[in-house]
Amino acid sequence: MRKTLLTVLLLALPAFAKPVTKNVSYTIDKVTYEGVFAYDDAAGAKPGLLLVPNWLGINEANLKQAQEIAARGYTVFVADMYGKTARPKNQEEAGKMSGVLKGDRALVRKRVTKAFEVMKAEKGMPIEASKLGAIGFCFGGLVALELGRTGAALGGISVFHSALSSPKPEDGKNIKARVLAMQGADDPYVPAEEVKGFEDEMRAAKLDWQLVRFGNTVHSYTDVDARMAGQAEYNPLSAKRAYLMMDNFFAETFTAAAAK
Repeated sequence: MRKTLLTVLLLALPAFAKPVTKNVSYTIDKVTYEGVFAYDDAAGAKPGLLLVPNWLGINEANLKQAQEIAARGYTVFVADMYGKTARPKNQEEAGKMSGVLKGDRALVRKRVTKAFEVMKAEKGMPIEASKLGAIGFCFGGLVALELGRTGAALGGISVFHSALSSPKPEDGKNIKARVLAMQGADDPYVPAEEVKGFEDEMRAAKLDWQLVRFGNTVHSYTDVDARMAGQAEYNPLSAKRAYLMMDNFFAETFTAAAAK
């Protein structure tokens, strides 16, 4: 029986499976943390991305976001920055908990470095060991940048509507990764002086870096639940553009690394 052209085309398409999740517990100073992998178990090894969520930490919305990013062709590990039993219940709690970490960058680096080590060491995960990156949203962007400032072996760091401050901008020289920061041009939570400080840090360290500013866009533009008009608000167009830029950034970064 002859196959129709449609049948042939359908058979040629790759199998697609919704990314699955796997919780992984680990300890820091005798405290239990629990990160979450999101990956396509029907595909082969993919670039590994450490994802640091916004100040609300690991929750249902964040895990959905991680799965959507994994479906773009990555194996994602969501870092737990607070502890398994210390998940914020609301924005007030999130503000207090993230505030403690913002004021203690050594602690930030300790926790995010451990999460990165767990991601690399977990057996059976479909990760291309030579293709590792970090991404972060809002507070999580600050954390991803701090991981870079430790000198971690990352190919790229991509942050979305991120806090950009650094109490030790001289540590920018330790960053081995390319850097892509994507900000809302009208973000009221990341003031101009903070953006300038970031630019100065990147220039002083002579890094391969990019700063993209989306017009008519405020804070939390990737967060579908953000509805504070003029302050923190979902912007589907900017979110779409940012994810495409992230994909292009990592594709270029990992291709260049492989060519060396």
